[in-house]
Amino acid sequence: MSLPDFFFERVTADIRQQMEGIQALTAQLGRQRLTADGEACVASVAEAAAGVARMLETARDMRGTVNGVDLNLEPVRLREVMDDIEARWQPRATAAGVTLLVGYDGDPDAVGMADRKRLLQIFDGFIGEAVAAQARGAVEAGLYAYPGPDGVRLEGRIRGPRDSGWDAKDAETRIRGIEARLGLEVALGAMLARRILAGMDGQLRKEANAGASDTAAFEILLALAPEAAAAPHEDAGRAAHILVVDDNATNRMVAQSLVEMFDCTSESAEDGEEAVEAARTGRFDLILMDIKMPRMDGVAATRAIRAIPGRVGETPIIALTANADPEDAAGYLAAGMNGVVEKPMKPEHLLTALQQALDPGANARAA
Repeated sequence: MSLPDFFFERVTADIRQQMEGIQALTAQLGRQRLTADGEACVASVAEAAAGVARMLETARDMRGTVNGVDLNLEPVRLREVMDDIEARWQPRATAAGVTLLVGYDGDPDAVGMADRKRLLQIFDGFIGEAVAAQARGAVEAGLYAYPGPDGVRLEGRIRGPRDSGWDAKDAETRIRGIEARLGLEVALGAMLARRILAGMDGQLRKEANAGASDTAAFEILLALAPEAAAAPHEDAGRAAHILVVDDNATNRMVAQSLVEMFDCTSESAEDGEEAVEAARTGRFDLILMDIKMPRMDGVAATRAIRAIPGRVGETPIIALTANADPEDAAGYLAAGMNGVVEKPMKPEHLLTALQQALDPGANARAA
């Protein structure tokens, strides 16, 4: 990795981490009894932090697609993609005064080999344009799945106001126009959606509708998923009591907020020495362990816990770190850790790590 790339990754990761901290703090503040003006201020801060986080994520993904699009293929239940779209876009559309209609047409149990994140990013780009350009009225987003012997043909359709910039001709000029009219976040999402679609050999076309609306339609062919693929084991890790270890107070609060999202309870420790003493009590089902800490770092603390005889020494430990390269991760696993979650933490990555550490048989059952 070149020095500019190194600093880009470090700076964006640090800003993202700080934004997640602000979001966690505003969430905590939002649960307090506030005046109407106070609630409005907290909501504005939360939305601004969420917007910055989204732009950083998109910018990092944009930089990562310069030399092609990497795909992490896994069995994806296609109906659930639109459930995710509705959950992530309905609040934003409502806040913009737009009615969002989301639909799925096809076998409700249809599964294809896809990169869920990339599919969502394609929809994000086109829905973002439509919602931002729609002064009032409705935006429609639909996914149509057609299984066949060669795979699953997907057709995504997003209907929005006329001239949303969906035409594939002269895309750079149009996206510059999107940035000028609708803002940087929308333009970044629009450009990323087109790059991902091209990287997946997808086709984009614009259809004019009666009235003042256009439809962006894209097609992608997915490989069929193995028939034995099953839905994720969603209940693993729930109701566990977790020790969060980090010397940074904001990081501790973020991790504990995510843990609460998964219906778990938690306590915290500020360094490795405190973590070892807390672990000795035997009251934790799992430990989330930061790596770089004063007095005793996460690797040394893990080794100390593993040396404790009995069940306590076998407590699952997951590393929380910004240094999650394969070589670093191998070192953490060799020290006795059960998994690695990269900072800034993403809820889905943390949940997967919790499931795998707390219920190792879940993957075997799903296979």
